[in-house]
Amino acid sequence: MIKKLSLISLFTMLPASFYFAQTTVFAYLKDADGKPVEKAQVDLKGEGNGVSADKIGYFQFVDLKSGHYQIVVTKPNFETKTLEFDVTTEKRKDLGVITLYSALTGADQGLAILDSSGGDEDNNQTSTVGLLQSSQDVFNRTASYDLGFYWFRPRGIDGRTSENMMNGISMAAGDDGNVDFSTWGGLNEITRYPEIATNHAPSEYAFGGTTGVVYKNTKASEYRKGSQLTYSLTNRNYTNRLSYRFSSGMSKSGWAFTGMIARRWAEEGIQEGTFYDAYSGYLGIEKRFSDKHSLTFNAIGSKYTRSTSSPNTQEVYDFRGIHYNSYWGWQGGEKRNERVRKGFQPIFQLSDYWKINKNSQLWTSVSYQFGKEKASRLDWYRALNPSPTYYRNLPSYWQNYKSPSPDQLQNIDERMDWWTNNDQSHTQINWDTLYDKNRNGDLYWNEFGGRRAAYFLVNDVKDDKIWNVATHYTYNFSDKSRFILNLSYQNYTSEQYREVNDLLGADFALNMDAFASNTTGDRFFGKYNLNEDNASVAKKEGDKIGYDYIFRRQEVKVNPALKFSTGKFDVFVSGLFGYTNNNREGKFLHYLYPSSFGKGGDQNFWNVGLKGQVTYRLDGRNFLVYNGAYFTQSPFLNDIYFNARVSGVTTPNIKNVIIDANDLSYVVSTPIFKMRLTGYIVNTQNDTNVQRFFADGIKLSTLSETGDQTPVQEGAFITQVLSDVNKQNMGVELGAQVKITPTLTANGLVSLGQYIYTNNPTVYFASDAVGTFREVNASGNVVSRSYTNMGTATLKNYKQGGTPQESYSLGLRYSSPKYWWIGANWNYFGHSYLDPSPVIRSDRFYTNQNSGVPYDDVNPEELSRVLSPVKLPEAFFFNANIGKSWLMGKYYVLISASVNNILNNRRYITGGFEQTRNVNYVDYAADRDSGNMVFAPKYWYSQGRSYFVNVQFRF
Repeated sequence: MIKKLSLISLFTMLPASFYFAQTTVFAYLKDADGKPVEKAQVDLKGEGNGVSADKIGYFQFVDLKSGHYQIVVTKPNFETKTLEFDVTTEKRKDLGVITLYSALTGADQGLAILDSSGGDEDNNQTSTVGLLQSSQDVFNRTASYDLGFYWFRPRGIDGRTSENMMNGISMAAGDDGNVDFSTWGGLNEITRYPEIATNHAPSEYAFGGTTGVVYKNTKASEYRKGSQLTYSLTNRNYTNRLSYRFSSGMSKSGWAFTGMIARRWAEEGIQEGTFYDAYSGYLGIEKRFSDKHSLTFNAIGSKYTRSTSSPNTQEVYDFRGIHYNSYWGWQGGEKRNERVRKGFQPIFQLSDYWKINKNSQLWTSVSYQFGKEKASRLDWYRALNPSPTYYRNLPSYWQNYKSPSPDQLQNIDERMDWWTNNDQSHTQINWDTLYDKNRNGDLYWNEFGGRRAAYFLVNDVKDDKIWNVATHYTYNFSDKSRFILNLSYQNYTSEQYREVNDLLGADFALNMDAFASNTTGDRFFGKYNLNEDNASVAKKEGDKIGYDYIFRRQEVKVNPALKFSTGKFDVFVSGLFGYTNNNREGKFLHYLYPSSFGKGGDQNFWNVGLKGQVTYRLDGRNFLVYNGAYFTQSPFLNDIYFNARVSGVTTPNIKNVIIDANDLSYVVSTPIFKMRLTGYIVNTQNDTNVQRFFADGIKLSTLSETGDQTPVQEGAFITQVLSDVNKQNMGVELGAQVKITPTLTANGLVSLGQYIYTNNPTVYFASDAVGTFREVNASGNVVSRSYTNMGTATLKNYKQGGTPQESYSLGLRYSSPKYWWIGANWNYFGHSYLDPSPVIRSDRFYTNQNSGVPYDDVNPEELSRVLSPVKLPEAFFFNANIGKSWLMGKYYVLISASVNNILNNRRYITGGFEQTRNVNYVDYAADRDSGNMVFAPKYWYSQGRSYFVNVQFRF
C-alpha cells in the first residue's frame, strides 16, 4: 500500500548525527510526469559521500549507521531537493519516489512529496515541524521575488525584529538592530540558499523575532564542485555584475576549498548623479579530521563606494521627474555627489562541527568583524543652505506671499525659470559657488593663518569591532523528538564620529556650533569639545569634528528548544532568556551638555520569551499550523541614548519592547496544487522611535531665570523621540499555485492587512542648540532637562506607513520540455500611507504657548481635516521574465532576463515622510491651505521600468 508522506524541503534541518547500525537507504527519482530522472547527483550532507542515479532513477547508500541524515539531490535544469530521514535498526530503508521538478517552472520549492512503498506508518512519518519555515513556500516566494522589488513588507513588520545569521552568528548591529547586507553584497552564489523560519515561527538556530530567522551556512564542502562564471546587466543601482566561484569539493585527505570574487559597478545608476563600485570576496576552507569532527574557516567581505539619491516634495518631482536627485552637481565637467557611502567591514569566522556521540552534536562558531563605514554630506558654518531644494530656492515659498513686493515677484519668476528650464547651476549643487565662497578673503583667520570653510564635506563614521561566540547543541531522544540548545554572546564596540572629508578649497573648518548663541562676545564660542583649547578648534581633512563617542553593548542569549511528534501532531517549543548591557562613552565635551563627556552608567535589560508551533496533519497533503510567540526585546543603543552625538542622556521611560504574535495557517501541498491561507495578529508594546533631522523653522521655547517664556534658536538639528508606542498588525495572507498543465503553472497571492497605532504615545524633543529646557512640570514645579515634553501624540487608529496594506499578485509561467521558459505576472498595491509625524499631532501643536489654551478655530473637526493621514496612490505593475538553459556534456549554460514595471508606471511612491517644520496649528494650517505647500511631504518614487539580464556558465 502506497502512503503519501510529506518531508520538509529546502533548507530546514541539520546535518546527520552518526550512529552504529548498518542500513541501506534507497529511493527512486522521477520528474513531474513520472518519468525516471537519471544521472542526478545525490550527496549525503556532512558525510562526503555522493552517488548518481541510474537509468531508472534509482540510487542507494549502503552501510549507514543509525542517525539523522540529510541528502541533497541536484541535477542541472532541475530544482535542488534537500530531504531528511532517520536511520534506526532497519536493514533497508525505502525513501520511496522523490519527485524532482524542473528548475524552469519555479514549482514545488516548498514541500517535497514522496510516495513510500515500504515500512510501517510509525517508521516513515517524518516530522512536518518547520512546514512553513521554507523561504520558498508559495506566498513567501511570490512576496520575495515579485513584490519585494516594490518595497512590499510582509505583515508590515519592522525588519529590526528579524534574526539574520551567518554560520550561527547574528549579523544585526547593536546600535540600531539593522543588518548591513552590503557586508556580503554581490556574493549571491554563496549566500543565496538560506534556511528560513518565517515571521514569528520558531527556528532551530535562534529564538528570532517577528520577521523570522534567516540562517546562512557557508561550509566550503557544501558548494557544487567546479567553477561558475556569471555576468549580469541591469539598469538599477548598478549596471554590471561579474562574478566567479570555484569549489574543490571534499578531497580524500579531508580538505575542501571554496572561493568567490565579484564586482558590481555603474558610472551612473537609474537615479541621476548616482554611481556604484563594489568588490566582494569569499574564502572558505574546511578540514575534516574524521566522521565526527570538522573545522571550517570563512572570510567574507565587500568593499563598496556608492552614492545615494534624495527624497523630494511633489513640487520638485513635477518640475524635474522621478529620477531627479538634489545631491549632485557639476564640477570640472563631471557629476559630483555629496552623499557617498563607503565601507569595508570583513568578517572572519571559525566554526567547529563535532558529533559527540550517536545522539548528540555540537556546532560552535567564533566570529570577528571590524572596519569602517563612512557616509559623506555637505556641512556649512554661518552660511546659507546649499541644497537646490532648500525651501527658499523653490517657487512655492515666494508664491505664498499674499501681496508680494517687486523683489518677491522677481524671485518667483527667477525660480520658476530655474526649475522649468532646468538651470543646473541652481537645480543642482553649484560646487563652483561653494569653492568661491570658501576663497573669500573675509573668511581669513589670522590665528590659523588661513581661510575658514563656509562649506565643507564631512563623513559620519562608524568604526566597529564586533566579537561573537555561538554554539548550537542538539540531542536526539528518538527519531521523533529532539532537544536543541543555542547559546550566544556578542561584544559590540562602535566608535561613531564625524570627520572632515574635503575643505572645498578652504584651509580649515571650525569645531564649533554654527547655531550657538554668542552671549560673551568671545570669538571661540559654541565649542563641540570644551576639552580643546582655542588653537585646536581648526580642523584639517581627516580630523574629527562635531561629535565623537563610543557605543558598547554586550548581549547574552540562551535559547532552549524541543521538537517532538505524537500521533498526528508535531510540536516545536522554543524559549528565550537574554541579557544586554549597554553603555555610552563620550570623547567630546559639548558646550551645552555636561553628560556628553566620559563613560555614563550602564543600562541593563533582561529578556524572556516563548515561541511555539503546532502542526496537525489532516493527511499527507493537508495541514493546520499554529505559530504563537510572546517575548520581550531589549531596546537598541540608538533607542536608549536618543541624542548620543551630543549627550549621554537616556530616553525617558525607556523599556523593553513586548511582542505578542499569533497566526493560524491551512496548508495544502500536492504535485498539482499548493496553497497557504494564514490569518495573523501581531501586537507590539513599549516601542521607541527616534528620528533626527535639521529643523529650520521649528519654534521652541524655554523658561528664563525669571520664569518668562524665551524663544530658542530655530535652526538646529532636532532629535524627536516617540516613547511607549503600541502597534497592531493584523491581516490575512493567501498564496496559491496551480499546475494547469505539465508545462503551464499559475501563481497567485493576496495580502490584506490593517497596520495601525493603538495608543497615543508621548513626544519628546531635544535640540543641539539648547542644552537645557526649563519647564513647569505637571506638579507646577520648574524642572531642567535635556529635552522638552511636546505632549501626547494623538496617533491611535492612524495607519502605519512604509508598506502597502493591500496587495495582490497573479502570474503565469510556461516551461518548455526543451528547457526554456517564459512568465509574466501582475501586481497591485494599495492602502499605502506615510507614517504620521508625531509632533504635529501632539498637544503642543494646537496649544498657544503664550496663553496655554488652544488656538482660535481649533476643534476636533478642524484638526481631523488638517491632520488627515497622507494616503499614497494605488498602483499596478506588469513584470515578465524569460530564460533558456543548455547542458552540453559537463558544461551548463543559463541565460535569463526579466523586466519589471513594463508599462513604466511612474506614479508609485515607495515611501517618504511628513516634514516637521511648522509645529503649531497656525503656521501649519496656513502652509497646508496655501495651495503652494512649502513644507509638503517628501517622497521616494519607484524607479520606473527596469531590466535584469543574467548569463551563467558552469564548468
